[in-house]
Amino acid sequence: MTEERYILVYGAGISGCGVAKTLAARGEKVVLFNDTVKTIEEGLVQILEKAGGTYSCQTSFEEWLPRTKLVIVSPGITFENPLTEAARARGIEVIGEVEEASRLYSGHWIGITGTNGKTTTTTLVGEMLRSLPCQVRVGGNIGAALSSEAQGLSNQDWLVAELSSFQLEGVTSFRPDIALILNITPDHMERHHTMEKYTAAKANIFAHQKAEDILILNYDNKLTKSLASQAHSQICFISRKEILSQGIFLENGKFVIKWNGIRQEVCSVSDMQIFGTHNEENALGAIACAFFAGVDIKVMQQVLRSFQGVEHRLEYVTTIHGVPYYNDSKATNPDSTIKALESFPGHVVLLAGGHDKLTDLTEMMELIRIKTDALILLGAAQQRFYQAALKAQIQNIYLVTTFQEAVEKAYELAHEPQVVVLSPACSSYDMFDNFPQRGRVFKELVRKLPQ
Repeated sequence: MTEERYILVYGAGISGCGVAKTLAARGEKVVLFNDTVKTIEEGLVQILEKAGGTYSCQTSFEEWLPRTKLVIVSPGITFENPLTEAARARGIEVIGEVEEASRLYSGHWIGITGTNGKTTTTTLVGEMLRSLPCQVRVGGNIGAALSSEAQGLSNQDWLVAELSSFQLEGVTSFRPDIALILNITPDHMERHHTMEKYTAAKANIFAHQKAEDILILNYDNKLTKSLASQAHSQICFISRKEILSQGIFLENGKFVIKWNGIRQEVCSVSDMQIFGTHNEENALGAIACAFFAGVDIKVMQQVLRSFQGVEHRLEYVTTIHGVPYYNDSKATNPDSTIKALESFPGHVVLLAGGHDKLTDLTEMMELIRIKTDALILLGAAQQRFYQAALKAQIQNIYLVTTFQEAVEKAYELAHEPQVVVLSPACSSYDMFDNFPQRGRVFKELVRKLPQ
């Protein structure tokens, strides 16, 4: 009699629970394993147990490996750890949740990555593709696990995936019809350690593409542009700064598609409700993805003209005594904060700091010196940011202990024509569960300020 073999899912977050539930529902015996004690929904435990699996968070992984046929690692867990090393030593395949999703669904994929702009672009692409006569799902780093979203789709449908470097580390055959890399700037050095490793993770998005597939790259971003030489797929460049002989670009304030000798104008930058050069870049990426998926130009126009942005990305909160407040909690690295600051003419009261990713601060601090009237620092990164600010000769630096104190200090300091912007350049894990929670708390505190 053949011994039962398990799929071991490592990590009980959104991706881990999603793929565990999907596989168990398909009859697979799944062990959902978490290093620490974590409560998950009771219904999921029942689904796992009904299929012959279990949820394990108080045992050693060693007891499961002898009976494991596959390990699926959640994005929040590095691929170099005792469990994965022990699995590989036994000859067990180790993959990420995105790879498993791509094995479950063989229909149409759009994969979108980049250091910044992924969520806005993915949301735009999802809205544009919904005009097509098929089902469209959006998931990955945004929303639900891709393995969950893939359920019930036919091979004619589209799955639009926002993909982080953590997710792309674990792919071994994932092949999107259309792949987009918006930009690559320093981020997650605490995990990847070098830009070479970070870039290599991002490049996995097109590593398995073939000649008939499309790879969209940002011509204006040096690292992204350089990846074209590694691709086997067809390259389409996007550019804010250059009028391209072929590609999707900005010309005289208009979004232009020029492909196979045919030139089409989509709409003007001024037609959009979202602002900032980063959003021009996001729109170019979205137009490119939608174009190759077969979306009509008029639909692209309608979406770009009506889209009001995503929560926590330069999100307008309210105006108090003539001072607008913006929630940019999604700015979890210096480049994202740079893009936020570039969206304003100046006179910014900036709230920054959080969980330190150990990224270089030089360029950001130079812009802070030019654009801000006050810099309020908090969180685990506070002292490193403070030293970098002093080195850049930034004036009016305020150190605070709590998030509420930061908001109250901004309220105390800011007067018209200044703007208050939360754009931390850090992840949130020192004070919050995630950046959405940080953004919601910021908005709650702002709305409680005396009007």
